[in-house]
Amino acid sequence: MTQRPRPGETRVPSPCLHLVGTGHPPCGVGDFAGQLIEALRCQGQPQETLVLEPGRVPLGEIWRVVGRARAVVANLPLVPWKRALVGPPSAFAIALLRRRRRVAILHEWGGMHRLRRLVLRPLLLLADTIVLLSPQVREELAADPLIGRLARRAVMMPLPPNIARPTVSARSSLSERMRAARAEGRLVLGHFGSIYPGKQPEAILDIAASLKARGGDPLVVFIGSFIRASDGIEEIFWNKIATLGLAETVVVSGYVASPEELFGLFDEVDAFAYVLPEGLTARRASVLACVQAGRPVIVTEPKRADEFDHHPRFRALLAGGAIVAAPAGAGPEAYADLVLAAAARPTLPPKLDRQIWFADAARSLREILG
Repeated sequence: MTQRPRPGETRVPSPCLHLVGTGHPPCGVGDFAGQLIEALRCQGQPQETLVLEPGRVPLGEIWRVVGRARAVVANLPLVPWKRALVGPPSAFAIALLRRRRRVAILHEWGGMHRLRRLVLRPLLLLADTIVLLSPQVREELAADPLIGRLARRAVMMPLPPNIARPTVSARSSLSERMRAARAEGRLVLGHFGSIYPGKQPEAILDIAASLKARGGDPLVVFIGSFIRASDGIEEIFWNKIATLGLAETVVVSGYVASPEELFGLFDEVDAFAYVLPEGLTARRASVLACVQAGRPVIVTEPKRADEFDHHPRFRALLAGGAIVAAPAGAGPEAYADLVLAAAARPTLPPKLDRQIWFADAARSLREILG
């Protein structure tokens, strides 16, 4: 029980306890959690973290730290999924026993591997508050045959960019190759983020094939790496490149460690493209990263009219033309048209302050906690 302050004393609020993983390389969800914690601290809210290491569930320590907290917060999915088998559910169960709030911030659902969803269902059932980043994710959760009812009480939080443009960018052998291609008059088409089936990387290859069929010689650069255990997507990807004759057209950068090197690559892209079966959603932080390059981002239009009702800053990027919406169901020819048109127009990096966006998210969580 929390003691009431004595007359004249200033009450110090109890901290929130955040469950964090130890994934390497760092994942976007883990980075989001760290930035959110820092934003909450900047707003005068004490925060604590509990690192969940694989094979170690210190129940005594969890009991003590949960007892000091007003709420236990977990950003999901934790990476890798096997580390979420015991630790997070144990922390939420202890929080339930100790009558503390249990907040699950769910970043995605339908696009996750079925084993991850299997592991996360008990955790969501233990949560008394589920926070989502997109109405589309609520729709996916509602369709779950086992826990779909939980979607009815979920609340929304605006997603900040997962990376900020640094003050300087760094050159690399790949960025020099991209620069040379542009100097030769080749169009450089970019795609940023982890490569997995839900992002339809094969559709980008079809766009490249369409550009080549028109007599162009594009260079398509996938800035990111393949997610392991993603239903054989890497083999499918390279087989399609061979079938389409794109071996000299497509490059995969692999994991890029620093923002400086990342934006060194971004600066040599003429346009970015995403073909998303669910349409653009408010949880697509990779799109927000690309926007900061000052290059047009062509992406499938949102399916839902209310997708950005909770996220006015994202909505402003769409209205301002930094993001170009492609019609749902459009084929590679239509995307190729949009890429060529967008790449030909001048663009400037929008003023996007990541700290302000995270302050928005922190205030949203504070309002949710009350």
